[in-house]
Amino acid sequence: MRMKQVSVFIENRPGRLKVLLEELSKAGINLRALSIADTADFGIVRMILTDTERGLAAVRAAGFAASTHDVLRVEVSDQPGGLLKAIAEPLAAAGINVEYVYAFADRPQENAMVVLKVDNVDAAEKVLNH
Repeated sequence: MRMKQVSVFIENRPGRLKVLLEELSKAGINLRALSIADTADFGIVRMILTDTERGLAAVRAAGFAASTHDVLRVEVSDQPGGLLKAIAEPLAAAGINVEYVYAFADRPQENAMVVLKVDNVDAAEKVLNH
């Protein structure tokens, strides 16, 4: 399933994540997924929000540089090889590059949700929704 992800460029220093999350909280926006990648000075916070447009407006109003990107949410079997069979093999066979992935499973024997950014969302969506 295609969905919008909000990406926020954030300084890598104490309290910046707190400020970002406070702004979302004040706007009544809930996080559905979160990933943070960092470098020495800056990081990218990637989020799936309950209201993308309002969340984007809130973080921009607080002075953060933010944008949205199309990503895919894919349900995969939570077992050894689940990610391989459901995502990695079909996308590799179709020549689609996976740029990043974040996933979480909290109930053993149930499916995990995976968010992935690929170089061709339209093609990947067709391949994965066979």
